Amino acid sequence: MTHKRFISSTREIPAVSAVPRHVAIIMDGNGRWARKRLMPRVAGHSRGLDSVRAVVRACMERGIEYLTLFAFSSENWRRPADEVSFLMQLFMKSLRKEVARLDENGIRLRVVGDLARFDPELVRAIRESEEKTAKNERLHLSIAANYGGRWDIANAVAALMRAHPERCDGFSEDEIASALSMNFAPEPDLFIRTGGEKRISNFLLWQLAYTELYFTDTLWPDFGADALDQAIASYGGRERRFGRTSEQLVEQGATGHHA
Repeated sequence: MTHKRFISSTREIPAVSAVPRHVAIIMDGNGRWARKRLMPRVAGHSRGLDSVRAVVRACMERGIEYLTLFAFSSENWRRPADEVSFLMQLFMKSLRKEVARLDENGIRLRVVGDLARFDPELVRAIRESEEKTAKNERLHLSIAANYGGRWDIANAVAALMRAHPERCDGFSEDEIASALSMNFAPEPDLFIRTGGEKRISNFLLWQLAYTELYFTDTLWPDFGADALDQAIASYGGRERRFGRTSEQLVEQGATGHHA
């Protein structure tokens, strides 16, 4: 179900480097940023788009291959109806405005999540944007929209059961991983959450098994290249053992950050 196999950190020890290959970000704090400035919450979401552009550009400059941004969770429908409506309109406007720029810069866009609840016009815009950028390889930008980690796992298992109804004995980790919505990307090396909260919030539950977690009080509209560099520097100082001991890393000549 996937066209490229990536190493599972629970089954094999992946190669690591000082610069993460895949960064996943929960972009938190837009509403609080706006309230601090006596502005409506939606103004923070608009301002947050500038941070998206800055971080995408910074990832390309630093050689990061995959960037996954959590834009709208399956639980965000619980927010006030006018805010949800604004976010949907902002999503549509951003797709129309940014897709040409993404394509010019060699960025492949994917939207992962359950799109069934979105307006058909928005789904069409998403699919057209994905198709337009499908051949790009410089940076793989994934936007998680109406996404939930539990939904992702349940959806993968349901897809496997439909494809293999005879398999009552279950499925392997590799089979489930191949059916997940992010099967085209390696597991994230670095997870960043802005805004001061220290939760994963149902984001990439399967994929974050051995990801390095980084939390910052910086609100998303204030997060840019310098803040990303701080997160990468923190990541660069981590010892990635994947179940091994520090002594084993020394014996094997591994530093935890160089393949």
